[in-house]
Amino acid sequence: MRLSTGSPAHLGASWDGRGTNFALFSANAAKVELCLFDSQGRRELERIELPARSEDVWHVYVNDVSPGQLYGYRVHGPYEPERGHRFNPNKLLLDPYARRLAGRLVWSDAHFGYRAGSAREDLSFDRRDNARGMPKAVVVDETFNWGRREMRPNIAWEDTVIYEAHVKGLTQKRGDVPPGLRGTYGGLSSPAMIDHLKRLGVTTIELLPIHGLIDDRVLVEKKLSNYWGYNTLAFFAPEPRYAQDNALDAFRTTVARLHDAGIEVMLDVVYNHTAEGNHLGPTLSFRGIDNASYYWLKPDNPRYYDDFTGCGSSVNLTHPRVLQMVMDSLRYWVEVCHVDGFRFDLATTLARGPNGYDRNAAFLTAVRQDPVLSTVKLVAEPWDLGMGGYQVGAFPSQWSEWNDRYRSAMRRYWSGEGSLIGEVSRRMTASSDLFHHDGRAPRASINHVTVHDGFTLADLFSYNEKHNEANGEDNRDGSSDNHSNNCGHEGPTSDAAINALRRQLRKNQLACLFLAQGTPLMLAGDEVGNSQAGNNNAYCQDNDIGWVDWDHLGKEGEDLTGFVGHMSELRRRFGQIRCQRWLDGRRADGSYGVLWLTPAAEEMQEADWNFPEGRFLAYVLGPVEPGQAPIFIVLNAAPEEIAFTLPRMPEYQSWQQVLNTAESSQAPASLPSGAETRAPPRSVLAFAGAA
Repeated sequence: MRLSTGSPAHLGASWDGRGTNFALFSANAAKVELCLFDSQGRRELERIELPARSEDVWHVYVNDVSPGQLYGYRVHGPYEPERGHRFNPNKLLLDPYARRLAGRLVWSDAHFGYRAGSAREDLSFDRRDNARGMPKAVVVDETFNWGRREMRPNIAWEDTVIYEAHVKGLTQKRGDVPPGLRGTYGGLSSPAMIDHLKRLGVTTIELLPIHGLIDDRVLVEKKLSNYWGYNTLAFFAPEPRYAQDNALDAFRTTVARLHDAGIEVMLDVVYNHTAEGNHLGPTLSFRGIDNASYYWLKPDNPRYYDDFTGCGSSVNLTHPRVLQMVMDSLRYWVEVCHVDGFRFDLATTLARGPNGYDRNAAFLTAVRQDPVLSTVKLVAEPWDLGMGGYQVGAFPSQWSEWNDRYRSAMRRYWSGEGSLIGEVSRRMTASSDLFHHDGRAPRASINHVTVHDGFTLADLFSYNEKHNEANGEDNRDGSSDNHSNNCGHEGPTSDAAINALRRQLRKNQLACLFLAQGTPLMLAGDEVGNSQAGNNNAYCQDNDIGWVDWDHLGKEGEDLTGFVGHMSELRRRFGQIRCQRWLDGRRADGSYGVLWLTPAAEEMQEADWNFPEGRFLAYVLGPVEPGQAPIFIVLNAAPEEIAFTLPRMPEYQSWQQVLNTAESSQAPASLPSGAETRAPPRSVLAFAGAA
């Protein structure tokens, strides 16, 4: 084949219309070979030694190689695990910059760089070729016709409502999605799905990981899969299992259609670890390309990995080229695929340095100054499993964060625990105790009660214990600390009173989520009572357990889609809920941001906050703009009715009821200021001031 040295400027495979430039980073390799395969990925057609090396980037330009070409690499170097090097040219390796994948991993012992089961295990060397069972990278043409209409929605943070969903699980059982689109990227943007999201008031759909992934061998042997997708191998390639043909174009078409509907697309991204696992894991890409550069290794024994993630290894973003890969990946998804933001799994790992989490780490600094990433939403899962890993509230002002303090407080409160009104008051007002510093705004708090990891909302009030037996780990996996309440019966029941209570508690959680300042995030299926049969760790359940069950859609009393839509409308109506200024209390001119009131409508004193086993909280959020009405919110988690007085405000003669979760329909009602009324047991009420 006609070759030239090419360029190190763009890592990966870059087609220019005449040929393709290939470039791969490896600081410790002795030689790099490019392997070209037939269209089925079964036969190696050419093996080309990369002729040039510039700043640790190996590169070559190959004429007449065009989009559709399958390829991989073999990288030569020392196999010295004790020094952190695990090169093995017998292993075909996936390009870290692969834009598209062909084929799926077929497990065998040949994928391991060592002789599995040998006396010295990973210190031994395996000479078997694994190419037949490896997915291959595909050269792509990145051009795409986005059409004239496609525009990024650019939803303001204060207007954002996030809906977390799994690409397959969201539509696999949805009857009004065409059968050929169910479980695919295309299903996300089907008319029925878009209509449903609009009815809910969702502005932003957050997808569980769609980067190219593999299923762990242990799961495959149990006839399970890595359903959630937190097992990334290709940070630039859309996972092909969610498309019928070209995954890259299928995903971009879906983004375009969702944008046309005014809906943003965020990706849950996993840059903290890879699918290669610990020192006994397979050699599929990074480990064989340059193990000592890509991963955190034990300083005193680099045979082993520093594991902050619980997944066997951790990606080392303190290395400039590894940081470059992550930044290039993020920009690729924004510029080439038009995504609107990212949620970073175990984000603390990305900001680790030699001394632990560093608020000025290279990754956070790079993101802060990046002109592309500054235009999209950035959300951190602000913890990992390493020392000092819990960093809620510690990320820079550019970021928002998953607020598990909100989740814990609201679960405990509505499960019946008392003496929490002080904690609940902070969580309902954007957790200023966590985020009000360094120029951060209330939108920094991503409020959530349920997400993919844990009970669904229906299961939160149906099970006291996890039921993860289907995962094949004897129910040892998953959290045992759920703050749930089965309402008197474990699992499904025909008891009408228990089912009514469960439904009301679900409504209470949804009501609080949308009335709370900060940014609401809800889990797909919670609006229709989706259950996972008590499984709170369905990461491997690509089946009825993990898929959203839409059976209750449209059923009177069971389908809460309309209720969520009502809550979204209230959130839009009352700007003080969406306000991006922190609250204050009574001001010198008599105005106020928030007034915390006793049941007698008097401003709360210290003793009121410490009321024994208190479960009643009431407050008024004042107007933030002229002509805007205040909203009076009542949370009664007590199992009995509680009498309370509506606030006495001279400028407001009456209060219009806009919410009562104890009622099946939200019928309007008007009560005069100073009137006494009652909060039903375990209910959320809201009233709008009227002149």
